[in-house]
Amino acid sequence: MVPVFVSLLLRPAVYTRWLHLAMGGVFAGICVMVAPGFDESLATTLLTCLVSPLPLLTLIALVPGTRQAEGIQARFLLKPQDSAKISVARSRTLSDLRRTGLWLFFRVWFGVAVLALTVNAVALAVQLAFAPFRQGPLYTAGIEVLDSDHLTLGPLLFPPLILALLWMVVAAGELQLRAARAFLSPSPAEQLAEAEHRAEQLLERNRLAAELHDSIGHALTLTVLQAGAAREVVGTDPAFVERALTVIEETGRRAMDDLERTLGILRDTSAGVRARPTLAEIDVLLGIAQAAGTPVIADVSPRIGDIPGVVSREAYRILQEAVTNALRHAQGCPVMIDISVDDVSLELRIVNPVAGRSISPPRLGGKGLRGLRERAVLLGGEFSARPQDGHWIVEVRLPLRVGSTRQQTAPRRVAR
Repeated sequence: MVPVFVSLLLRPAVYTRWLHLAMGGVFAGICVMVAPGFDESLATTLLTCLVSPLPLLTLIALVPGTRQAEGIQARFLLKPQDSAKISVARSRTLSDLRRTGLWLFFRVWFGVAVLALTVNAVALAVQLAFAPFRQGPLYTAGIEVLDSDHLTLGPLLFPPLILALLWMVVAAGELQLRAARAFLSPSPAEQLAEAEHRAEQLLERNRLAAELHDSIGHALTLTVLQAGAAREVVGTDPAFVERALTVIEETGRRAMDDLERTLGILRDTSAGVRARPTLAEIDVLLGIAQAAGTPVIADVSPRIGDIPGVVSREAYRILQEAVTNALRHAQGCPVMIDISVDDVSLELRIVNPVAGRSISPPRLGGKGLRGLRERAVLLGGEFSARPQDGHWIVEVRLPLRVGSTRQQTAPRRVAR
């Protein structure tokens, strides 16, 4: 088993972080070479490395794209576990520009220190390794490290020096990563935008989940009920079996269309994606329920064609789920549906009797009813579902948001 301290040194991030640090030191070295009045003394060199890059770094920090480039580079070389804590957006505010400038200053200054320590430590390690073969004291940066009487100790000092250098690189890389998270972290505005984006994604996933629940759940409910009923009378009522198979076929075909549309949305392909059903297709929905053995009496306003598309689509799903619940919990009981439309709202009322102890109403906390409520609230509407006088009543009111100038006509009654 590899020791922990050895496994840390084997991580690629240790050395990519050192490369990120060294790039800052190299940039400072280039500035030193072109700075006027430079001499070769150590103190002047270090001071020039720290001061000469400042004017250029200030100008670079004022470029909005610098923050984006630094963020991408930091993510790639520093390898943070949570890359979202390092922004890759352009500077948009004065605070972004200021923090980008502070990051550049820190990166260059810290890079100078780490690169200088690395170069001097490697040079010293090489001299220690070959110390027994040289004459005279051993000097590094003008400081005597070993006198001529102790040169034989050089090879013994070589391993701890290399190990100390490696641990210095590990610590410096971790400190550089923390600085990147501090200076390049998303601004409050970016965090808010990211939160809104995640919320939109969550809402979209919830919407797709509701679509699958309502459409596929409706199809499976009808299929199971019809298959079970047909099995009981397979030898005595061939006509009923044929009707049941027809319902299963039609329901399965529509479920496949719904599934294909949902998968098209998930794949982000608009070509070939089928449109979601609307209240204009209510006859098909109620016809399938009627064929499944559930009597349906519908009172439908002729103005359903005036309903805006999004309201009509959500109303269809609400009605579909309500009919599915009636089939699941009160099979064979009549379902009464009333759909009224005026200039400002659409109202749905679905009522089915709860007859017999073996038949139970839908749970108020069930996923289906919760999904119906979410659909209504999302459109700014109202939803209620309750038992009353031996009936289960679902009532929905959805605002149209689009007024109609045509005079409302009397609703037509459709008996099924």
